[in-house]
Amino acid sequence: MAAKKAEQTLVDQWREILALHARTQCELDRALHQHGLCASDFEVLDVLSEQRPDGVCSYRVQEISERVHLSQSALSRLVARLEKDGLVERGMCAEDRRGVRVTLTAKGRALHGDVLPVQRAVLTRTLTSN
Repeated sequence: MAAKKAEQTLVDQWREILALHARTQCELDRALHQHGLCASDFEVLDVLSEQRPDGVCSYRVQEISERVHLSQSALSRLVARLEKDGLVERGMCAEDRRGVRVTLTAKGRALHGDVLPVQRAVLTRTLTSN
């Protein structure tokens, strides 16, 4: 009986996490839509806005996918769309010619700066009220 109750508690916790994620994702998408972005778009811009410990401001696609939790193919499509919109640039990776590096453009950096307070406000509202 106690094992069943502990198991149900875990399932309930998991469902609460999923519900919080879904609510937060929907709020982000709604708030960012007026800026022409979705939550995943912003996450990529946010990662690219960070300077790496080595001082470089570009990331390999594989490094981005590890941080934004998208499949390689979904991320490739997203980066292609951001590139088409002039927000990022893709280039060859100097360390490995098979790799691709992605960098924010000036337009992407400006949009990120404009939208950052919106994203942070949604996170504050949705994650601190629970």
